[in-house]
Amino acid sequence: MDNSKKKPDHHIIEDASDRLSLSDVNSSIEAPRDGSFWRKLLAFSGPGALVAVGYMDPGNWVTSVAGGAQYRYTLLSIVLISSIIAMILQHMAGKLGIVKQEDLAQATRDRTNKVGGFILWIMTELALIATDIAEVIGGAIALHLLFGWSMIASVMTTAFDVILLLLLMRFGFRKIEAIVMTLIITILVIFAYLVILANPQLSSLFGGYLPQLQTLSGHVPVGGGSSQLTLTLGIIGATVMPHNLYLHSSISQTRKVDRQDKSAIKEAVRFMTWDSNIQLSLAFVINSLLLILGAALFFGHANDVGTFGAMYDALGNNAIAGAVASPLLSTLFAVALLASGQNSTITGTLTGEIVMEGFLHLRIPMWLRRIITRGLALIPVVAFTLIYGGSEGKLDDLMVQSQVFLSIALPFTMAPLIYFTSSKKIMGEEFVNSKWLTIIGWIAFTVLTVLNIMSIYQQLSGS
Repeated sequence: MDNSKKKPDHHIIEDASDRLSLSDVNSSIEAPRDGSFWRKLLAFSGPGALVAVGYMDPGNWVTSVAGGAQYRYTLLSIVLISSIIAMILQHMAGKLGIVKQEDLAQATRDRTNKVGGFILWIMTELALIATDIAEVIGGAIALHLLFGWSMIASVMTTAFDVILLLLLMRFGFRKIEAIVMTLIITILVIFAYLVILANPQLSSLFGGYLPQLQTLSGHVPVGGGSSQLTLTLGIIGATVMPHNLYLHSSISQTRKVDRQDKSAIKEAVRFMTWDSNIQLSLAFVINSLLLILGAALFFGHANDVGTFGAMYDALGNNAIAGAVASPLLSTLFAVALLASGQNSTITGTLTGEIVMEGFLHLRIPMWLRRIITRGLALIPVVAFTLIYGGSEGKLDDLMVQSQVFLSIALPFTMAPLIYFTSSKKIMGEEFVNSKWLTIIGWIAFTVLTVLNIMSIYQQLSGS
């Protein structure tokens, strides 16, 4: 063996084989050309689950439950609209990966100058850290609630989940997809059970999916809480997460596709879209259940469920949750929270690797990448924990603000994705976005940008 050709752990990506996104798993899973629709769908199923977990991370919980507790079912329309936008954007991201055989980070870096690429990389890294802050806080609070550990001990324990991730990677990518899907189903079953017990008012519930202009107001409920605009942006940021677009554009390439056959590429795009939409529909249901739970059990008690710990206590408190309150419900809530945090940790690490390789053409070991991201996320969480004595309220406020930042960062990811997939020169005649898809994409980009400007003005003016 010629050891002179062996690459070090840290190296600059130069040759063509290194250009493959997540090269260790790229085109590693067989996708049959023959067989039934269901057999093909099963072969392509998996990447959608890894994407969907980002749409149901702990950040979603605090914004959705708070939204239901403060404004009842009004913000369900935001959950619905966000989910539809997510499906459109994830379709674009997955299609870019399959057709161009490059992820969004690679595509962006190759088509921007060094300064522009560096700015977008910094913005993306900050979004990853904001995402990880939510996982740290959610996981730490779950450990605190389940085992009674101190908050600082629980926060520091989350630093060791890199070991769990490295163990999972040894099982292969297909096994990781199966584990993630199992955790998604666990979360879905737990919250469906909680909502059934809560017995929500169905007429008001379905009416909440109809958009209302007041949803975009800066109104703050009587007794305090977050404004509707803040929670709206928090829900959008927690639902349509920037890192998921980079992730999907990479892991959509894990299926082996005949690059010489355009019909095979079209079929891969088709089943990728089926997989993505099915999994994102599950995420939509879970996010709806979170908000419905907040509305059905906690409306009128918003100040009593301002933190995860308060939600945990409220589920066992007859004065708040009513006759359904029990220690079992509280425990199930904490277990689902822990599962959600671990699920999102897996995808966050993969995205960190994709972003660093794509923007900087630099590859480092996954364990080191994980330590960097988690270490940077731990700094503000540990600081808040020490300064405020482990106050869950302050940690939850930090989580909400991290989700609002994700909403602000999202247009910087949306714009290049929409532009690339709407360009015939880049995608070709067969795979370019349809006109209506492009129009919807740019409308979503414009509306979100305007909402972000409104939010920033609201924060600066103190209105």
